[in-house]
Amino acid sequence: MAQEAASQGALPSAESILDRYVEVTGGAAAYKSRTSEAATGTFAIPAAGLTGQLRLFVKPGLIRTSIELPGVGLIESGVKDGVAWESNPVTGPRIAEGFQAQYTIANARPGAVAHWREVYSAVETVAIEDVNGEPTYRVVQTVGKGGSLAAFYSVESGLLAKVEYTAGVRVEQFFEAYSDVEGFLTPTRIVSMGAGQRTVVNITSLEANVEIPDERFDLPEGVQALLK
Repeated sequence: MAQEAASQGALPSAESILDRYVEVTGGAAAYKSRTSEAATGTFAIPAAGLTGQLRLFVKPGLIRTSIELPGVGLIESGVKDGVAWESNPVTGPRIAEGFQAQYTIANARPGAVAHWREVYSAVETVAIEDVNGEPTYRVVQTVGKGGSLAAFYSVESGLLAKVEYTAGVRVEQFFEAYSDVEGFLTPTRIVSMGAGQRTVVNITSLEANVEIPDERFDLPEGVQALLK
């Protein structure tokens, strides 16, 4: 399929590629029925020999991610009231800006992949490229007024293989494993490369439509102080 498309110069529309990804991973109706998401797993920095516990919570307009990393402390990020923020023991609290903020805020919803038309202001298939030996469609996805990322979807399976973007530094994320979780094909191993550092996230559990108290998304005091 990849060779035929390349030879004919006929690339499928980005819209069809994104819709295919939604369908092969679970279906638009099932995604849009989600009211919340809660995930747990591990976050590792292999070069430093560090592995910590990761927790992720999502509700409409709300995200909270926390990582307990031994020897480092609590690393957190989230979205609330249209504000994307981060806090860690090394750099302290900060308010995210630019592409990073726009992308994080736009994805602050359960089943975000099925809402891609609301997340991206434009999408375009630009090429077929190899990712770890697999032909993929490179789709440029624009967020807001100009920030964009490149997403690479397998020609054969339709699954997302890689994402690359720049948010201060160039970041590449590889989706190396998909597992059936409650009827959804979910990426459960994500390897990220950026600023010369490799990190690995392994998702061990994912639940949808669970009760999550709104207080779990409260802004840390340091972030609140930055907003005053």
